[in-house]
Amino acid sequence: MRTKTPNSSHVSGRWRRIGSAAAATAALVAAGLATAAHADATTSAAKPAATGVTWSATPCATPRHKGELACDSLRVTGGVTAFEKARAERTGEAARVTPRTAAAGPTGYGPSNLQAAYGLASAAASKGVGETIAIVDAYDDPNAEADLAKYRSYYGLPSCTTAGGCFKKVGQTGSTTSLPTADSGWAEEESLDLDMASAICPQCKILLVEAKSATMSNLGTAVNEAVALGARFVSNSYGGSESSSDTSYDSSYFNHPGVAITVSAGDEGYGAEYPAASRYVTAVGGTALKTSSTTRGWTETVWNTSSTEGTGSGCSSYDAKPSWQTDTGCAKRSIADVSAVADPATGVAVYDSYGVTAGWYTFGGTSASAPIIAGVYALAGTPSSSSYPAQFPYAKAGTSALNDVTSGSNGSCSTSAGYLCTAGSGYDGPTGWGTPQGTGAFTG
Repeated sequence: MRTKTPNSSHVSGRWRRIGSAAAATAALVAAGLATAAHADATTSAAKPAATGVTWSATPCATPRHKGELACDSLRVTGGVTAFEKARAERTGEAARVTPRTAAAGPTGYGPSNLQAAYGLASAAASKGVGETIAIVDAYDDPNAEADLAKYRSYYGLPSCTTAGGCFKKVGQTGSTTSLPTADSGWAEEESLDLDMASAICPQCKILLVEAKSATMSNLGTAVNEAVALGARFVSNSYGGSESSSDTSYDSSYFNHPGVAITVSAGDEGYGAEYPAASRYVTAVGGTALKTSSTTRGWTETVWNTSSTEGTGSGCSSYDAKPSWQTDTGCAKRSIADVSAVADPATGVAVYDSYGVTAGWYTFGGTSASAPIIAGVYALAGTPSSSSYPAQFPYAKAGTSALNDVTSGSNGSCSTSAGYLCTAGSGYDGPTGWGTPQGTGAFTG
């Protein structure tokens, strides 16, 4: 399911097949025994960036089994990140180089950076109480709660534990005891997602729903379970190639009025993925985020590393265009709707310990941007029961509630629909209507 012959040796999210190296370590991964060295050996080669930052796709970006979808995250393995460069310029201290394994302290953006960049500091301090953000991922992270506690404690965020009623981890049937097999690659993804939801909405409760595998049917069942358990905000950081089955998946798993469902647009550059292509979800693209001397204090461009790596975008082959999308270069669903930071070179800090050296890592990929936007929706308040929150940003298009990202591209597309791969004023595929500036564009 969802396979497509790749046009390069790069491990693409649209090419869902286990390579021989990944198969050789599948047993170790399943047992939670894969080391950081194994993880690095089974992922794509590190990519250089203009800043000297290098990174590799996390192990879950290469599916373990046929028919599974891939996560959309990348882990920094070296170089000076944008966070470190800004810190060094501010303090006059030497910039720290991100180590290949765990760092003693963060080398990526933390909650205060993200809240400042997106105008959310005030809302994060007072909003989100009583709201629940669900994180849907595959396989189990046995250390999820403990790692989340490390992240939140370091940054002074409120405690979020099972005992305190803030955190809950369940399998796709809702059981707290019958959990899927542990997987060190997906554990990295889960740590990223949990930390980003916490960074944006520290007052929110968090529900982690772990699917028993990364197939669409199991992940979709986990989405339904998240909604059944009361989550009105559901983040999904995975995807695969489109197929003719997608419209049936839409009705089976993603048609939940009154629920803001965010999905990462993908990390393989121009080209549509599912479930980001679902008309019922908010498709979230990715940017490179850096400090600047502007009034905002930050600047963003389209995240793009190469022809096979960068934020996803495009025109769906199967999903109908929702009524609130009016762009004319794509007869069906256009991707993305909005965006947030995803470039690993301007990546975010994450604490993780399962299957890797315990400590701080810096991550990128649209797996970071999807839970960030889910957190913004949660800060904006509970959607009305009959609404489709994916349309909310469209009502505020072109206003100060969104930062219009106007430069960069993620590949090549037809001249008549160049906006689907190239940023410009107003709507474009790689960044949608832009990034949040407060919560105003995420409420009905």
